[in-house]
Amino acid sequence: MATPTKKPGAATGKRSRLYWVVPAVLVAVVLVVLIAKLLMGLPAVASFVTDFPGRSELPENAPVGFPAWLAWQHFLNAFFLLLIIRTGWQVRTTTRPSGHWTRNNKGLIRTRNAPTKITLELWFHLTLDTLWILNGLVFAVLLFATGQWMRIVPTSWDVFPNALSAALQYASLNWPTEDGWINYNALQLLAYFVTVFIAAPLAFITGLRMSSAWPKKAAALNKAYPIEWARAVHFPVMIYFLAFVVVHVFLVLATGALRNLNHMYGVRDDDGWFGFWVFLASVVVMVAAWFLARPIFLRPIASLMGKVSR
Repeated sequence: MATPTKKPGAATGKRSRLYWVVPAVLVAVVLVVLIAKLLMGLPAVASFVTDFPGRSELPENAPVGFPAWLAWQHFLNAFFLLLIIRTGWQVRTTTRPSGHWTRNNKGLIRTRNAPTKITLELWFHLTLDTLWILNGLVFAVLLFATGQWMRIVPTSWDVFPNALSAALQYASLNWPTEDGWINYNALQLLAYFVTVFIAAPLAFITGLRMSSAWPKKAAALNKAYPIEWARAVHFPVMIYFLAFVVVHVFLVLATGALRNLNHMYGVRDDDGWFGFWVFLASVVVMVAAWFLARPIFLRPIASLMGKVSR
């Protein structure tokens, strides 16, 4: 049997396209900065930025600072999200699974669907999704119980012109004043709102539709919510989370790293090193989890919840 060969020049063509990506991105960034600086020099735009400095006022009873539970939630969300993005990409690109898993149709969780064999990569992805969702429910309850929701939910229409102002300031490299301990700028507020209340639910409902837990024989439900729609949305949502993480980490480090890390991990508003060391410890945990998420370690855990096979 002849061994399939790649078309001559195919690999070269891919490399050639990749060589153009970085210069194209750099040119686009430079153009955005130049255009933003040009706009900021216009009297009308300068007046707009003065009227809308980039921060929408919070309600009078909005909390100040961050509670300890939010620091833990930040770490857990980052931990789960990192591994969910990794396993989601593996599910999408793996051609030779490292193993398969079949659930036991008994115990605490039962479904009407017959047990379905899935790849070990998909099992790990779905398990992480479940833990992330449970953590998200705890986060939502605490968010509304403590009033922290007022910091990431728009409560005034002026959040939109302020967000545009903040975007112009970022793009012109004249970044808006940061004081996340008291109030996020409007662009941050909208980004967190979209992430928590739009992207996360979309990831959940599309992932559920694609999972083996979804009722296969519910014809009317499946027609109203086709799996093709879920697949078309689920991957872009993953890309959104990846972009959000990259931009979020960059801005945390570029706009006063020590103070921001103290806000997020140290539950304090100063420029000390405590938050940095906690953050570093969390990175070590995430890196360890990344390398331990291998079949040799996953198979014994997966076998506790079903049958593992090759």
